[in-house]
Amino acid sequence: MGDKKADLAGPGVSTYPEVDRILPNDYETPLNPHDTQVAVAALKRFIEDRMNKDLNLIRIECPLIVTVESGVNDYLDRDGSRTPIDFSCGLGLPQRIQAQVVQAATKWKRMALKQFGCKVGEGINTDMRAVRKDYFLDHDHSSYVDQWDWEKVITADMRTLDYLTKTVETEWKILKEAEEYIQKLFPQLKSKKYPNLPDKLTFMHAEEILDRYPDLPRKQRETNIVKELGAIFIYGIGWTLTDGYPHEMRAADYDDWVTPTVSKDGKPMHGLNGDILVWNPVTQRRHELTSMGIRVTKETLVQQLEITKQEHFLQLPYHKAIMNDELPLSIGGGIGQSRTVMLLLKKAHLGEVSVTVWPKELKEICKKHNIHVLE
Repeated sequence: MGDKKADLAGPGVSTYPEVDRILPNDYETPLNPHDTQVAVAALKRFIEDRMNKDLNLIRIECPLIVTVESGVNDYLDRDGSRTPIDFSCGLGLPQRIQAQVVQAATKWKRMALKQFGCKVGEGINTDMRAVRKDYFLDHDHSSYVDQWDWEKVITADMRTLDYLTKTVETEWKILKEAEEYIQKLFPQLKSKKYPNLPDKLTFMHAEEILDRYPDLPRKQRETNIVKELGAIFIYGIGWTLTDGYPHEMRAADYDDWVTPTVSKDGKPMHGLNGDILVWNPVTQRRHELTSMGIRVTKETLVQQLEITKQEHFLQLPYHKAIMNDELPLSIGGGIGQSRTVMLLLKKAHLGEVSVTVWPKELKEICKKHNIHVLE
């Protein structure tokens, strides 16, 4: 059980000797750096356009900076281990503005739905850029984060597992079409060595996966199931499972992970959220593409804050707006841009498709494995 608790800590491989061990030794990128950049731009345009069309979204601008007092920054988890970058701004003001660099736009988007007058079934999509300084920097975790962060207005009767599932299936269809599109532009991306994504996305609850592997920590459970199935959406991330641990320390104030649901075989479950994970044939590891969910109501917000002992958040403007019914009910998520592009371009490292900072030790490891990290 000690391993399970340790596994709840922040993402990443956690040691560079381990990164060296897990990176492929026979790696050859299908695309050179020049063609990679052409492909990155093409994929990003295609996926964003299809998301906007198929999910009925409009593209809007998204903040890189928010005020501390607004409470809209994303803390990513519930244990306080991943904190945002704080700074003061506003030269010449009697009292400078206390601001933060966003870690994700999860909560801001729900407020934006009201700002832009979105009606039921309408939503927004952003080209979200963020900084997460407390990540371990490995092959698929970076301090620089880019996501298609989207949000859509729904009604109370749409807050169901069925509606969530249909939305996820739409996302999966977009990703599969993007794969087909980029392989027409660059046929060398289609290969037996690195097979394509499976046509079918399997849906399972975190509790069902725990039932299969009761003695394994979360990351190993995910690895085993996604290696077997190829691609999976895991429902119910945040609720405490029967072994006494949540599948992941999902934050308490955006996704709804307490609402009771029922599995296909009639077993009681909890949660209206989840993640898409796939098997990456290049890295031979689990690979997360998106985190999403139906958002909290005022009742489930209070319940989740009580569970996580964070009731003090209710004094913040964002949380007050939910409690006062000033924000619409919504569903939303974030699709990792570089994560998705890395996968579809058959890359071994995020640094091949995005430019950020990496430790010298990691860059030396990548060079040894024939991985060209952008400077």
